[in-house]
This record gives sequence, C-alpha cells and structure tokens, in this order.
Amino acid sequence: MKIEVNAKGLKCPEPIMMLHKAVRESKAGDLIYMTATDRSTERDIDKFCEFLGHSLIKKEITEECLYFVVQKKDKNII
Repeated sequence: MKIEVNAKGLKCPEPIMMLHKAVRESKAGDLIYMTATDRSTERDIDKFCEFLGHSLIKKEITEECLYFVVQKKDKNII
C-alpha cells in the first residue's frame, strides 16, 4: 500500500511525528511517501529509520522540498 504524508511548511518535530503515525497505521512492506520543507527533517528521517529498523528507500533533496520513501519493515516495529 502507498501512503502519502505531506509535511510541507511544518517544523520539527511535526514531520517526524506524522511519519511515525503513518508507520503505526501501515502494514509491513507498505511504502510511505513523505514530502517536507524543514531541513532538519533529513537528519530526523535518517535517525528514525536507523533506530526503528525501517528502510529508507529513497531520499531526494531539492532547493524547495525534501522527498523520502520509507518502507515499513516489520509488523511489530512501530
């Protein structure tokens, strides 16, 4: 399943909280597509995936936006 999270215009910690909510509501293997504008989100997403074991499938940083694709790895990981 594809889940989209639009965190444009939001500041830390809101984007990572929105991602965490999407992960909790998703199933193992689901892809979460996230768009953000707060530059600190890049570091937060990297740490989130590393700490919880989810896969950061794609990261694209442009002048306007940050784009991420995260795959939930396991049904037991929130």
